[in-house]
Amino acid sequence: MRVLVLGAGFGGLEVTTLLSEEFGEDVDVTLIDQSDGFIFGFSKLEVMWGRALPSAVHHPYSDFVKPGVRFVRTTVRSIDPVTKRVATDAGTFDTDILVVALGADLHPSATPGLVEGGHEFYTVAGAFALRDVLPTFAGGRVIVAVTSTPFKCPPAPSETALLMHDYLTTRGLREGCQISVVMPMGVPIPPSPAASDALLVAFAERGIEWHPNRLVRGLDPARKVALLSSGDEMPYDLFLGVPEHRVPLVVEESGMAVDGWISVNSRTLETTFPGVYAVGDVTSVGTPKAGVFAEGQAAVVAQQISALVRGTTESARYDGHGMCYLEFGQDEVGRVDVTFLSGEKPIGAFQGPSPSLAADKAEFGSSRIQRWFGRTWPVTSSV
Repeated sequence: MRVLVLGAGFGGLEVTTLLSEEFGEDVDVTLIDQSDGFIFGFSKLEVMWGRALPSAVHHPYSDFVKPGVRFVRTTVRSIDPVTKRVATDAGTFDTDILVVALGADLHPSATPGLVEGGHEFYTVAGAFALRDVLPTFAGGRVIVAVTSTPFKCPPAPSETALLMHDYLTTRGLREGCQISVVMPMGVPIPPSPAASDALLVAFAERGIEWHPNRLVRGLDPARKVALLSSGDEMPYDLFLGVPEHRVPLVVEESGMAVDGWISVNSRTLETTFPGVYAVGDVTSVGTPKAGVFAEGQAAVVAQQISALVRGTTESARYDGHGMCYLEFGQDEVGRVDVTFLSGEKPIGAFQGPSPSLAADKAEFGSSRIQRWFGRTWPVTSSV
């Protein structure tokens, strides 16, 4: 059986790893991605704040060597979900099972003035560029804001504000700075009231201003003001924005996207096209757009494919559970565990913040790199 997986993020790496572990060379698995390596979302913040070198958080796909799996670095140009034929710059691929894990594309230019007058920290390029920008910031008004919904990793704006507080404190600039967080939700982490309360307490303790239920619709670079959805304006000296997210154009053109994202069965991750699955940020499955949810969905898809290969009935169902680590600054980390089930209110729990959870977060990353790439990480290096 031929299996074609598009996208080598959390979802793509996990589903191919699981299939390799179970079948080895007995299944023909091809993994396609246009990038040359994998980078955790949280690693972008590490580089941004000067806590890690770009080279230390980059995991080359050349190290992803699994029995039965072939990695192809190329760009996907078209997807036919009916025939399960995918055209790429490296040729055309026909398959029996197709798994779409292409994530969400980010569009900073979709927000007027963001490229000209601000910075985004969600793309690798944007976060890494801020590593050189932040040391030149001499103080003033800092805005961390969301420009559209949905967006990946809902805790990231809050984390960024708290880490900005630490950064400015270390540089002796905090007293002369104002930090504001602008988000479209009423609380920072809606599924977890305890996590939201802890963040709001941390904001208050650090003098970080919280502006809920608002989006930044654009920037006026000439006047250095952010234009809010409420009609208000906020002046800034440094603007850090979460850019607009969209389904990749190749997915939109394939006819799989419904209301902007791929619609899937929330329990099996099957699309409306037979033999085609989708996981992670590219879907509208109902969970947050975060890697750990894509990983959990990938496990279910791998079991579905396994049953097809073996000719058995598979009862695996996605439970909507995931967790994420939340940086509070001051070397402390919290953990949010949450379950999303279609038609039901999300259930969330919160631990921390504490230094011990910072160690847990490091173990989370290192265990994935060991599992996927077969090597120890992190490797100590000078920053």
